[in-house]
Amino acid sequence: MRVGVPAEIKPGEHRVGLTPTAVREYVSRGHSVLVQAGAGLGAGYGDDGYRRAGADIARDAAEVFEAAELVVKVKEPQPVEWARLARRHILFTYLHLAPDPAQTDGLLASGCAAVAYETVTDARGGLPLLAPMSEVAGRIAVFSAAETLLKHNGGMGLLLCGVPGVPPARVCVLGGGVVGTNAARMAAGLGAEVVVVERSIPRMRDLDDLFNGRILTRYSTLDAIEEEILKADVVIGAVLTAGAAAPKLVKREHLSRMKPGSVLVDVSIDQGGCFETSRPTTHAEPTYVVDGVVHYCVANMPGAAPRTSSEALVHATLPFGLELADHGLEALARDRHLAKGLNVLHGEITHPAVAQAFGRRFSDPYGAWKD
Repeated sequence: MRVGVPAEIKPGEHRVGLTPTAVREYVSRGHSVLVQAGAGLGAGYGDDGYRRAGADIARDAAEVFEAAELVVKVKEPQPVEWARLARRHILFTYLHLAPDPAQTDGLLASGCAAVAYETVTDARGGLPLLAPMSEVAGRIAVFSAAETLLKHNGGMGLLLCGVPGVPPARVCVLGGGVVGTNAARMAAGLGAEVVVVERSIPRMRDLDDLFNGRILTRYSTLDAIEEEILKADVVIGAVLTAGAAAPKLVKREHLSRMKPGSVLVDVSIDQGGCFETSRPTTHAEPTYVVDGVVHYCVANMPGAAPRTSSEALVHATLPFGLELADHGLEALARDRHLAKGLNVLHGEITHPAVAQAFGRRFSDPYGAWKD
């Protein structure tokens, strides 16, 4: 199969869909790989490294899309990329369609098959292609919160870890999944006081064992959320409903009662955000203030560490990408978990959460959602 890797064009995005190491794996299986010139530079991979791995180098994105059958990216396609997709293409990337009707309509109109990293599953019910970026984002969220708390960045002027005789910041993490666990790990490691609000009792037991009592856990109720966000100096939104828009856990009316200069970090922003006042921001302009509360809502937080993120992502996506390259759409019939990554196929919505988000018809061409 002809595999194409275009450069990412979302603002502030420096990751790349395939590293030279991954390219070599595709080439060893008999596939041809076309990489856009300079696509890997932001992550530290030059064109010569791709050539040595067996890739050809394309002049521009148009050449990549024209030649490729399987397009491997990182972030959701931008409008200029929707126009380059066609029925012959399999797109393999993060999509986050539920809060993005324009992208959804663009992909439906293209006729392509769009497989989303974030909804591919595994035998344990996990999301293996979302997990590595969730790990990175959870850790970056704490670093970003610590910086944003500083006075010159708009925060209250609080040091996250405190010093002897002065208490540290209190960090409330909404959600105890992969993002939340990694955020709690980093915050606790830096010396912050940490509470995780979570609705799964077994997960809270796991967190208690993992952190050996170093953090607090609370069962997620409206009362618990309200109490904790009003106590917090930092709130990290880390909730996820696979394929669907994130629930709004922090309301506008809460902000005026929160501490002035406190920080909200919305890691769920790709799925629409879990704070009512969230809107996507960029690494160039990461924050804004509403009612005295600083919001950090960068939609591609792992893009700040493109070398680490690209390697971690490719390690997870490579087996599935090779399935698609080896078997085309037949791979979806062979692998039920990969089929759950299919969000759009030939003008139809093929993920139930996406269909529900838009009140549209859902199609299950590969039986992925049948009991």
